[in-house]
Amino acid sequence: MRRWGWLLAVIATASTHANNTDWPLTGRTYDEQRFSPLEQINPDTVSRLGLSWSFDLETTAGQEATPIVADGVMYVASAFSVVKALDARTGRLLWSYDPHTKPWLVHACCGPVSRGVALWKSRVYVGALDGRLIALDAASGHVIWQTQTFDHDGNYSITGAPRIVKGKVIIGNGGADMGARGYVSAYDADSGKLAWRFYTVPGKPGESDHAASDAILASKAAITWNGSWWKYGGGGTVWDSMAYDPDLDLLYVGTGNGSPWNQSIRSPGGGDNLFLSSILALRPDTGEYVWHYQETPGESWDYTATQHIVLADIPLRGHARKVLLHAPKNGFFYVLDRAHGELISAQPFVHVSWASSVDPKTGRPIESPSARYYSSARPALQFPGPGGGHNWPPMSFDPRTGLVYIPAQDSGFLYTEDTDSRVRMRGNLTGVSLDGGPRLSAADKATVMSSMRGYLVAWNPAEQKAVWRVEQRAPFNGAVLSTAGGLVFEGDLERNFAAYRADNGQKVWSFPAQVAVVASPVAFELDGKEYVAVLAGWGGVWPISGGEFALKTGDGNGPNRVLVFELDGHATLPPPPPKHAAALQPPSDTSSPEHLAQGTALFGHFCARCHGVAAISAGWTPDLRHSAWLNSGDAWLRVVRGGALSSEGMASFSKDLSVDEALDIRAYVIHRATEDKAEE
Repeated sequence: MRRWGWLLAVIATASTHANNTDWPLTGRTYDEQRFSPLEQINPDTVSRLGLSWSFDLETTAGQEATPIVADGVMYVASAFSVVKALDARTGRLLWSYDPHTKPWLVHACCGPVSRGVALWKSRVYVGALDGRLIALDAASGHVIWQTQTFDHDGNYSITGAPRIVKGKVIIGNGGADMGARGYVSAYDADSGKLAWRFYTVPGKPGESDHAASDAILASKAAITWNGSWWKYGGGGTVWDSMAYDPDLDLLYVGTGNGSPWNQSIRSPGGGDNLFLSSILALRPDTGEYVWHYQETPGESWDYTATQHIVLADIPLRGHARKVLLHAPKNGFFYVLDRAHGELISAQPFVHVSWASSVDPKTGRPIESPSARYYSSARPALQFPGPGGGHNWPPMSFDPRTGLVYIPAQDSGFLYTEDTDSRVRMRGNLTGVSLDGGPRLSAADKATVMSSMRGYLVAWNPAEQKAVWRVEQRAPFNGAVLSTAGGLVFEGDLERNFAAYRADNGQKVWSFPAQVAVVASPVAFELDGKEYVAVLAGWGGVWPISGGEFALKTGDGNGPNRVLVFELDGHATLPPPPPKHAAALQPPSDTSSPEHLAQGTALFGHFCARCHGVAAISAGWTPDLRHSAWLNSGDAWLRVVRGGALSSEGMASFSKDLSVDEALDIRAYVIHRATEDKAEE
């Protein structure tokens, strides 16, 4: 008999030190510390750690989910929102549920990934890519109820894991890069009925949403916007992180970037544009606003605040303080009072050039003169870039060491304003050039490439400084788990899953995973034995934004699997499939400068988010430079406008692109392939 009553008691305590052996929530507990109290696997025993079992997933589209483990069953969400229940002891498949979301892929910003499911009573909840919130029977995988969380007339998607708070399923959505207006919603966990909704940015003046956010948007947020922002969506999507404090009864959510990124288009004349790039504290029963802290006023760089939120009690000035810890994309590590939203401190944890510091009195960043790139005629190299100093892979807090372990990175970006009014309202709604091709010189590309590196950073939040730092060969490394055994687990782009000492960063164990590992590891115990588990697979936006760098450091793509480890485990993986680097053989590059310029802009708007900046994809999406469809204009049109590959997620763009525009994109891809063939 399943111990659902016991599970509810564990979840209700929300204590980091709860005496349990499962991993029942995406962050293990409500405070999202991602710390395991298990200590059987430690620096003295980790050399014996071996593979216990693995489970092959039916995709190479990438894995970002945190496994949920309760009462001997592991629940995982794979790409395209496919949910599986596995026997946590053996990896035997118990059931699988496919919501069939592939046709919605064209509306998703950053791939078909899922960051996991939620478990409550005897149900598993998943937010599907196409916006359905689905409750499944935990024993059979059968659908109990499903509800649509957004209208299908916009470019919304769901990739984040739901949270369950006080009998309500909390879920947000993505799409701020494609014209969405952000909001977070709560649904009754038993019936699927909408309980409340909070919009993160104001809508069209004079129109009411009849939502929990109406009063605060009217009184505080609307005055910080200018122009006709609602025509562009506005942004602020809640696409990932949340945390809950049961003592304060506060739900914390992070909000996303502006839509478009370029504020001069979105809100001409400036303004803080609340509540973009902010932490919001809400009442989970009603969605009532309590406080906010905006990390990046007037957001213009894709600096989301949707990165992992951690709640902790840390010593400050001689006594324990209830704080919220946050390391968002903008590169500053924030310590906030979680009761009132007061800034306690903020310091850069990676290289930051867009701002010199955060003013401790006002809580506002002191921007560099060159930060607002749309006032410059030349590309502006800023740190961090849209990949962020820390992106979605969660960090971990160890209450024993008092340290936060951050998957951090230096990743600059040359911001260039996109002034093409013909495509501002189509495709990627950023207002920034994303093509990365002919517009950037060889010197520009070399500058960006040389700036990219990754780190595992042990950060002391009380003293706001790094205690140790392990440099990785590449950015885009994985999420972090810390344990009472004194270990920190993290995957990397070079297809390894490794363990480090929590006190000094010494690498003490590593496993060749055959594919890059970026998802969140977990630890659990069964029959007195500790296990560590992680999903392996590289996808989402990582290979899209870093394809060229990834290819130079080793293609991170490969077989997607669930990997589970135990002491003295002796299972093995099958040999990896051979990798053949096919030579580029593009058709003749005969396009005119005018058609090439048009194709360059259109590729950045419609294609780069799936097929890679500069048409270089090192992930699950086809690399168009090698595509056989490129050899014939008619064949290219059958795919791009005719929908010949719609069953695989490549929808028809006949409503967005004319025949000539589609052929101009083909000309750009041929040109890029010709350029790179000359460098081979």
